[in-house]
Amino acid sequence: MADISATLVKELRERTGVGMMDCRKALVETNGDMDAAIKYLREKGISKAESKAVRETKEGVVHSYIHFNRKIGVLLELNCETDFVARTDNFIALADEICLQIAAAAPLAISAEQIDPAILENEREIARNKALNDGKKEEFLDRIVDGHIKKFCAEHSLMDQELISDSKRTVKDLISEAIAATGENIQVARFTRYIIG
Repeated sequence: MADISATLVKELRERTGVGMMDCRKALVETNGDMDAAIKYLREKGISKAESKAVRETKEGVVHSYIHFNRKIGVLLELNCETDFVARTDNFIALADEICLQIAAAAPLAISAEQIDPAILENEREIARNKALNDGKKEEFLDRIVDGHIKKFCAEHSLMDQELISDSKRTVKDLISEAIAATGENIQVARFTRYIIG
């Protein structure tokens, strides 16, 4: 059994908003694997961030970012439940980090489900033709194409992207941590990325 340190328990608590004892139990059950522990908590229905995801978000901010060279700009609408949370420094810092992510990583949509189906169909065709050109067998094509699409969606949907500031976490993880910290549902409502040319 993995040695579960207090630091690991604290990190899981910060990421999920779940009590220390439940965090320790989840880490013990998953031999200290952070991602598996988060999954364990979600499957047990313990993760607070998940339960808050259904609550309405009618407050928030419209936040902007302009890159230093003035050639890239981002407008983001980030919502929460109360004006009190929307005005906190932590919420503004969260909006800032998400804007930087959008500027740097150029997501196509908030979630994989929102990516234009025409773009995905084009990617499917490219992946299929590449696999054929690489001499892959017909019976493996569907799996190869599905794998390519899954990777494409993870790279191009904001919530699934690895953070530019920490490749071990995704934007969804970042928002889940903010939900746990504030006790409120937080949602990216929409964004627009502008680039010269």
